[in-house]
Amino acid sequence: MDFSDGNMSKKHREQHQSASESVDLLSLSTLQISTSRRSPRSPRSPHGKHGTSKKSPLKNLRQSHSKGDGRPKKGGCGGKGTWGGLLDTDDGHVLDPNDPNYSSTEENEQSFATKVNTSFEEYKKKATIIIEEYFATDDITSTANELRELGMPNYDFYFVKKLISIAMDRRDKEKEMAAVLLSSLYADIIDPQQMYKGFIRLLMAADDLIVDIPDTIDVLALFLARAVVDEILPPAFLTKAFASLPNDSKGCLVIKRAQKSYLSAPLHTDSIGRRWAGNKNNTAEDFKSRINNLLTEYVSSGDKKEAYRCIKDLNVPFFHHEIVKRAIIMAMEKQHAESYLLDLLKTAAEEGLINSSQISKGFGRIIDNVDDLSLDIPNAKRILQSLISKAASEGWLCASSLSALSLQPGRQTIGDGVVKAFKVKAQSIIQEYFLSGDISEVIHCLESANSSSSGELNAIFVKKLITLAMDRKNREKEMASVLLSSLCFPADDIVTGFVMLIESADDTALDNPVVVEDLALFLARAEVDEVLAPQNLEEIENQFLGSGSICNKVTQMAKSLLKARLSGERILRCWGGGGSCRNGWAVEDVKDKIGKLLEEYESGGDTREACRCIKELGMPFFHHEVVKKSLVIIMEKKNDRLWGLLKECFSMGLITMNQMTKGFMRVAESLDDLALDVPDAKKQFKHYFDQAMVEGWLDSSFGLYRSEQSLENGFC
Repeated sequence: MDFSDGNMSKKHREQHQSASESVDLLSLSTLQISTSRRSPRSPRSPHGKHGTSKKSPLKNLRQSHSKGDGRPKKGGCGGKGTWGGLLDTDDGHVLDPNDPNYSSTEENEQSFATKVNTSFEEYKKKATIIIEEYFATDDITSTANELRELGMPNYDFYFVKKLISIAMDRRDKEKEMAAVLLSSLYADIIDPQQMYKGFIRLLMAADDLIVDIPDTIDVLALFLARAVVDEILPPAFLTKAFASLPNDSKGCLVIKRAQKSYLSAPLHTDSIGRRWAGNKNNTAEDFKSRINNLLTEYVSSGDKKEAYRCIKDLNVPFFHHEIVKRAIIMAMEKQHAESYLLDLLKTAAEEGLINSSQISKGFGRIIDNVDDLSLDIPNAKRILQSLISKAASEGWLCASSLSALSLQPGRQTIGDGVVKAFKVKAQSIIQEYFLSGDISEVIHCLESANSSSSGELNAIFVKKLITLAMDRKNREKEMASVLLSSLCFPADDIVTGFVMLIESADDTALDNPVVVEDLALFLARAEVDEVLAPQNLEEIENQFLGSGSICNKVTQMAKSLLKARLSGERILRCWGGGGSCRNGWAVEDVKDKIGKLLEEYESGGDTREACRCIKELGMPFFHHEVVKKSLVIIMEKKNDRLWGLLKECFSMGLITMNQMTKGFMRVAESLDDLALDVPDAKKQFKHYFDQAMVEGWLDSSFGLYRSEQSLENGFC
């Protein structure tokens, strides 16, 4: 082989490329073959001739009187005193059994490496043909069968890499086809680990791909984002992949682009799905209608294959929970169709067409609305419980991931007349509250107006409160948030109230053009006040779909507000703070004022004066800090004087049960740190917790459950 011009021959280039592709498969064996010692008896010729065999292009030349300077030649191979190429897998040298250094293990490793190279090269050729045929026919089923028949699943990472790299250099049609194919093959044909490995290889090859495809960073970032949206890559993949790549590589730029430009954008799920014209002009209602049609047709025809084809054609794996929900509801309504629909879902789950998270989400949505279903389906709860048991026993539903389904009578069915009367009463209560600011009076009126503690009426009150506040000034908006945090409504009822608000937002926008901004602020404020948990925002968002969904705009804006620097303090001040026209205090200022008034009271202050100072703070949603600091002082100084203050504040309604519970839980969460200064802090807290339960300060359904969890963590 001629190296005189400094260039590698075509054969050498092919060998080097093949070795690069399979280096991780050969592992240590490749390196052993590359660097093994040659027999001293093997004849060598400075001119590269030895009988009819060809000399290895990577073999070192040894000339005792060479005038060369000994540096490796271009390509990193050859030259005096060098070891040859690192990935040298050339088989031109035959191991000599007469060599004193001969090892049969080395020969076996060389034979194994040769077989691996051969099979991998064969796979690469066939995979390329399969991909080209798929782009020509758009036949997913045929492509899946051909890939399965190859029988080499350990190399499927190359299929992923090759498919995307070919699609990147073609039209949007092929890009969309590639994304759809990967989503269809995931788990069933291509193992998740092979999928991850294929994307890792693509990211590593981004520096080379950009030579031929100038927009590699943007296109590959979109493929990456699409994989996350289609749930074939977990979001954590981006972080792990970024950590494994060199900081200056193009692969890192791809990940950054995917995160910032695509996955962090508002309505990113829908926009990414439509980027290459996928799901074009389809709305959430269109999908729901198509799902209903395919289920109805399946029940009448029993053609499972056709039903699966229709599900795949929807190309919305993130919306498959709607299929589960509608199939189960149809099974509950039509007893004769139950076996058909359960079998459809079972097979779809087993074949990976509908993943486990979508199955659980579909059942979860039915559980959340089972009381409403009971209006149309007698014994809806018992029927649903039976279906859950069947699905769990067959292994395609994880029942432990679902919330508990109580078979006891839940919320009573409320007539239209009762609802109308409550709405009138609620409006009167809210308007009076905006004039007086008396929270305790609101609580008293609600107890009489909603004596059964109906969740439906609670949700209606939340909707009415925020709707009236949005039509007024910042003072009323602040007062509405303060009242919401002071009421002991279950989180589910408040979530339902916000869902009702969002559903009517289009009508509200006629009178209030900034309804999206107002709702986002109310939602963010509810999370800051700990009225709602972060997962409640996801729950609200999951109930809506579509690029024009106001819900998506509201939740995305709320999340943006919550992610901002010093978000808690800013959101607390968004309407002035304190439920009045004066500017709100900083959180640290409020904490400082609370600390001073408690110290003053503890040293002999007057109870009435202390209660007046707490009330003048004008932040009832922050009273849990009073409870927390009081408990800490009581345990540190072993002085029960502040316990009497808490008792007085609770009896007069100044500190609500919700705020009292929050205060106790804040102390429970910091017990490990508190124990450094107060060795018996855990024992003391257990005593005061039990005493608070006896006094009726804590909500037994909420406070006891969470406190028992803390007790199990070691403070009893």
